[in-house]
Amino acid sequence: MKKGEACNFMYGELTDKETGEKVQQIFENYEMNSFEILMYKKNRMPVWFFVKIAPIRNEQDKVVLFLCTFSDITAFKQPIEDDSVKGWGKLARLTRALTSSRGVLQQLAPTVHKGENVHKHSRLAEVLQLGSDILPQYKQETPKTPPHIILHYCAFKTTWDWVILILTFYTAIMVPYNVSFKTKQNNVTWLVVDSIVDVIFLVDIVLNFHTTFVGPAGEVISDPKLIRMNYVKTWFVIDLLSCLPYDVINAFENVDEGISSLFSSLKVVRLLRLGRVARKLDHYIEYGAAVLVLLVCVFGLAAHWLACIWYSIGDYEVIDENTNSVRMDSWLYILSESGGTPYRFNASGSGRWEGGPSKDSVYITSLYFTMTSLTSIGFGNIAPTTDGEKLFAVAMMMIGCE
Repeated sequence: MKKGEACNFMYGELTDKETGEKVQQIFENYEMNSFEILMYKKNRMPVWFFVKIAPIRNEQDKVVLFLCTFSDITAFKQPIEDDSVKGWGKLARLTRALTSSRGVLQQLAPTVHKGENVHKHSRLAEVLQLGSDILPQYKQETPKTPPHIILHYCAFKTTWDWVILILTFYTAIMVPYNVSFKTKQNNVTWLVVDSIVDVIFLVDIVLNFHTTFVGPAGEVISDPKLIRMNYVKTWFVIDLLSCLPYDVINAFENVDEGISSLFSSLKVVRLLRLGRVARKLDHYIEYGAAVLVLLVCVFGLAAHWLACIWYSIGDYEVIDENTNSVRMDSWLYILSESGGTPYRFNASGSGRWEGGPSKDSVYITSLYFTMTSLTSIGFGNIAPTTDGEKLFAVAMMMIGCE
């Protein structure tokens, strides 16, 4: 209503001014008190209220709100004897007064159950009396949700979100590597691990259809229909694309290499989930050690992504398609010569260039180059030579400056 808790907008010509001032002092001094006051409805009809006020404190013993109980006692204030009312009219008025005040009597009177001591008050009656020893503290009450709905802040969902975060980082590391180095998941162990990860993300989709969320007004939404509509409109499409079994498709030998790389690159959309999960890490910002670990992880992840891109550029340009020869100024050629694994042309077999440095050596070298470039301490032992490599190196050094 955006009105004051003293309800002075309901005061009228017969409202006691001293009582009104007393009410204001109760709120200003954070007191617990009770009083009777005459107020007026919107149609200017007078109503008597028995008002009980009590301050509600939080865990820090700070008053955060007031509990105000208004009991309509107009029926007890109206005189039954009235010369203008005779005979059956007087009886009807008495009946109406008793009927309208029945709810008030139930509030004011202590509840006594069968078999209990008559002098023992119920808990509800004690709370209505607003005794200082039983006043409730201001705490958030757990919303009542349907049996199949999960609260988004419960212990199970929090643990599950951490699992999703860890698997998302796993995806952030493995997907760029597999796409850049064109690795097919022929290893059964890694194929099983990636399939399990896909199944976990699929289960996450099912859980998100049954998890509460915070509405625009700050309330917890537990209606299943609203939850499903909200999830379909927000993260459902991205989550669905991220859990498709791309690794199983890549495991087949007869799949075209371009299509296989496309399927693998589609898994990168799973990285968009980092923004949603990272919001749960905000409360760690106040701890210096956590911030340091987070920054180191972000720096390492960025260097990993750039290393994959750096190798992709070098692998694409090391073979000159026009002359069908190896570029001897390429860092991959220099690495292969120094490592004793030179490139060779298989004329009798596939008719393609084969050999070159191993993938482990190439990745370590790429990561070494991106680390030194991001920190602006490049030693020059690995240097960009082509236009594409130079442009990428410039962009990488600008990222390192920022």
